[in-house]
Amino acid sequence: MGLFTPHKKHANPFRYIPRYYDPEKERREQRRRELHGTSSEQEVEAGEAYTPGQYIRARRKARLERVSAENSRKQTGLPKLALVAGIALLVIFVYMLYPRIVSAFVTANRAMQSEQKLQSEYEVEEFNPYTPITIVPNDYKEE
Repeated sequence: MGLFTPHKKHANPFRYIPRYYDPEKERREQRRRELHGTSSEQEVEAGEAYTPGQYIRARRKARLERVSAENSRKQTGLPKLALVAGIALLVIFVYMLYPRIVSAFVTANRAMQSEQKLQSEYEVEEFNPYTPITIVPNDYKEE
């Protein structure tokens, strides 16, 4: 386990040795490409030069085309279906639920009005000390 040592004169070198690298094979392939007049094996197979990022751009382009095709398909079918479903729900609401809701409000309004009438009938006046007292004769007789 290496620890930090301030008295070191230089940093540790980076020694990377590739495992599957054969310089002789690379030289042979380079010479063969030069003799064929191509710059890489892929050019020989595909017939065109490879540019960095070519595969990434191709996949991105294909994905964008697929997504745009899906979106156009969704946009054409979904709004029509949503419109038909919305109209159907509106018809059901108007035909079945609206009269019931209105009748419930009317019934509640009538109940509140009748309750207010009962309260007004049985409403007791507040005590006023300056009003004259009404005397009621007592019909009770002791036997």
